[in-house]
Amino acid sequence: MMYTINHLKKMKKNKKKFAALTVYDATFARLLYNQGINVMLVGDSLGMVIQGHNSTLSVTMNDIIYHVNCVKNGAPNCLLLADLPFMSYNNNEQALNNSVKLMKVGANIIKLEVINKQSLDIISYLTKYSIPICGHIGLTPQYVNYLGGYKIQGTYSNDANKLLDYAVFLEQAGVVILLLEYVPEFLAKKITETLKIPVIGIGAGVHTDGQILVLQDVLGITNNIPVFAKNYLDNHINIAISKYIKEVEFGTFPIKNN
Repeated sequence: MMYTINHLKKMKKNKKKFAALTVYDATFARLLYNQGINVMLVGDSLGMVIQGHNSTLSVTMNDIIYHVNCVKNGAPNCLLLADLPFMSYNNNEQALNNSVKLMKVGANIIKLEVINKQSLDIISYLTKYSIPICGHIGLTPQYVNYLGGYKIQGTYSNDANKLLDYAVFLEQAGVVILLLEYVPEFLAKKITETLKIPVIGIGAGVHTDGQILVLQDVLGITNNIPVFAKNYLDNHINIAISKYIKEVEFGTFPIKNN
């Protein structure tokens, strides 16, 4: 069964929460889908967790295209969101062309970070061409230098009101999903209750319609797991690798074939 945005809308209406994860390759995409993760994101977080950079800014369109293709091959029926990376949507035409490229290789929804009026205008333009959009507000990693670091957003009343206004405008512009990153729980609750579209949270408390985390954080294999994330694996991967190394060292692997 092909998973669609209508499934998420129905879940919001029925007050049923959903889980989503970032993913970057076919193997994990297949595994996640088989476990019931129907909503996946090829995020520019790959710049940090896959490429080893200290921010998302180095990620290119070709990087995202490559990983979208991999994920869709592994889980063709998932609802796949894909990031437009830094400096890939500076104007209407650039945003449209790059969105089309991602959709041609399997993305179902295009995610854009929103920090100013120009971003809002670009999203309005894309929705006119029936490009399904996920708006991303709050902590927007592509603008980390402008924001002054990876810190919570919307703590002051003026900032909170601005984010709420952005959320309402995005829904009016035709955005199909909103992603809230690292905002206070009270603000996430207000936005989720105000909007009719599904709201996904990351570091935004329990009141959003869905939650998303970076897969590598869930598996506990990143060096600096964010304060709002959780390691669900309890170092089993580390134990497996350590066991492999020891068996090779002691000669118990591979088993001799007679």
